[in-house]
Amino acid sequence: MLLDKLLTNLTVEVEPFALCQVSPGWRLRLPGPPKPLLHFVLQGTGAVRDPHEDAQPLAPLWLSVVPVGAKHALECGSSVQNEVRIDAPPPGEPVCHFIAGTPESAELVVACGLVSVRYGPSVSLFEHLRQVLAVDLSDRPGMSAAFRAILAEQNQAGPGSKAMTAALMTECLVHLFRRLGAGPSGSLPWVTALEDPRLGRAIDRMLDNPAADHTVDLLAETASMSRSAFAERFTAAFGRSPMNLLKHIRMQHAAHLLRRDATLSVDDVAARVGYSSRSHFSEAFRKHHGSAPTEFRTGH
Repeated sequence: MLLDKLLTNLTVEVEPFALCQVSPGWRLRLPGPPKPLLHFVLQGTGAVRDPHEDAQPLAPLWLSVVPVGAKHALECGSSVQNEVRIDAPPPGEPVCHFIAGTPESAELVVACGLVSVRYGPSVSLFEHLRQVLAVDLSDRPGMSAAFRAILAEQNQAGPGSKAMTAALMTECLVHLFRRLGAGPSGSLPWVTALEDPRLGRAIDRMLDNPAADHTVDLLAETASMSRSAFAERFTAAFGRSPMNLLKHIRMQHAAHLLRRDATLSVDDVAARVGYSSRSHFSEAFRKHHGSAPTEFRTGH
């Protein structure tokens, strides 16, 4: 099953968490995150409100996923009359605290953190998420212990804390993707699309060898579909054409190589993602990432 392959090849990076505490009758407004944001309910009930002011319920051991840039709010109680607005996280402790109301009266307690979740090194699984998700994971064993362990690791970081945090988060995300994969289609395009073995074969071909001379015809042949049917199904599933996604995969893989292997020259990286010309590669990289390959490497 391709969903199993997806879960086996997750690459997860976790940034420092925040702890949100909301008292009854209060709302905590949060800015649109620069990366996908997870809210995990440690205790209490409430709601997460999306940019359109539509609310979804939250309860203990529920996990909410907020898309990039989506302004949203956490609230507690049936009658919300007070509000706190957060524009940016405060400096200080590794795990910062956001409080709407008072810590003593807080009923809704939520662990929140930015995450990067990829299929292999190149494909962001939350990239095409356009709606705030709220998923009940209360029947999944170990969820509360995993998130509390993540907070503990970040509060008292030691050798291997980054790897431990990523491993704990991966466990939680496996539960999330299992639930999404079993639910209605469309909530997370990558999950549902990769369950189609035809599209999965085409994606695997691009991921396994980004530098190859891929064409829509060859990818359609790999998927055992006609060119027109493949292009239509692919674009509907992933929100972009096969060649557009291929370029994205190449640029993401190039960024991964620049960050992780200082022994590779820019020419080597260009060749590994299918560019014979350094200048063409550098131009494409700058358009995609906002900086030249050498500048990107220096900053990362």
